[in-house]
Amino acid sequence: MIRNVFFSIVLLTIVSCKTNKVPIQISSETESTPAYKEQMENLEQMIYFRATGNEPFWSLKISDNNIVFASLNAGFESFNAPFVAPIRAMDANVKMYRVATESGNMNIEIRQEECINSMSGAISPYVVKIEITKGKTDNSIVFNGCGTYITDAKLHDIWVLEKMNGENVTRTKFKREFPRIEINATTNKFFGFGGCNTMNGSLFFEKGLLRFTNIASTMMACEPQNRESEFLTSLQSTTSYSVENMKLTLKNQSGIELIFKKVD
Repeated sequence: MIRNVFFSIVLLTIVSCKTNKVPIQISSETESTPAYKEQMENLEQMIYFRATGNEPFWSLKISDNNIVFASLNAGFESFNAPFVAPIRAMDANVKMYRVATESGNMNIEIRQEECINSMSGAISPYVVKIEITKGKTDNSIVFNGCGTYITDAKLHDIWVLEKMNGENVTRTKFKREFPRIEINATTNKFFGFGGCNTMNGSLFFEKGLLRFTNIASTMMACEPQNRESEFLTSLQSTTSYSVENMKLTLKNQSGIELIFKKVD
């Protein structure tokens, strides 16, 4: 009996010492749930924007390859087309997709504005308006609803700073430890270490756009040579990114600013 208890304690100790890094939260539900299937579809088809509406129900999916619309409205059950680049408004965060096929035309407007689902009450960050015209007639219909961008799952990891403003990161710049960020792509939140203080904040993501916002940090005094303030300034100026070869590169309009390497 004592031997069994001792073995159990050792086993629990070994398990508890393993890494506590949480993998991307595909879903806490079972594989049969709509939420799980939707998230897997986003990954497999590289869907970066989704929208839905009611009365009657409709849905929109935009990926790098195509634009797929479906509804319960008779005569407008589906409209599929190859991807087209959006037209961007000059004075507001509004994107317009003009889609033309042999079966008709579809105009999509995506506007950054709080949107409340008329049935569930769920809040989304974008208002979506879709107008579809079938064939060469004036037979058209307008669908209104809400949408959201799907944050790139490749961002979901722990990243340690390797280069800043063209210079390799060294112990003379960050004596204690190098800056790092842990990004949660499912919640659009991040936290980490700036080189002197811990920090956290939010992500703003659209296709081709990434910003680190609402950054808050502790207020510990830093050594004079510490470069945390430079790191945080560069992080907050980020507007775009790329992920390849296990490295995350954050850029702004002036060029490459921060390069991170992936760690386990």
